[in-house]
Amino acid sequence: VQLVESGGGLVQPGGSLRLSCVASGFTFSSYDMNWFRQAPGKERELVAEITRFGARTNYADSVKGRFIITRDNTKSTVYLQMNSLKVEDTAVYYCKTGSNWRGYDMDTWGKGTLVTVSS
Repeated sequence: VQLVESGGGLVQPGGSLRLSCVASGFTFSSYDMNWFRQAPGKERELVAEITRFGARTNYADSVKGRFIITRDNTKSTVYLQMNSLKVEDTAVYYCKTGSNWRGYDMDTWGKGTLVTVSS
């Protein structure tokens, strides 16, 4: 079971980035998926989550209206479109498996991708 994030980088305030997380080793469409982030000196926090077929999404208040989580089950990939980025969005962003329909969570994490928002 593996999750590999990509798409991070340096962006100016107000800019956009799209993160990707490619999954392998399990039936991707059977699991909800999450994006977390951890800023320097802060605890890891849930940013966004999406259900197995993308019918429902949920966002942290701090990113609501700016970030969009989507998934493509044919590519075993979950995305995080980040718009109107702020300095405080600077963090390592992690992809994580959520629960399946039975409520089982594999608790698998990717290694993360660094997003730096700075002028």
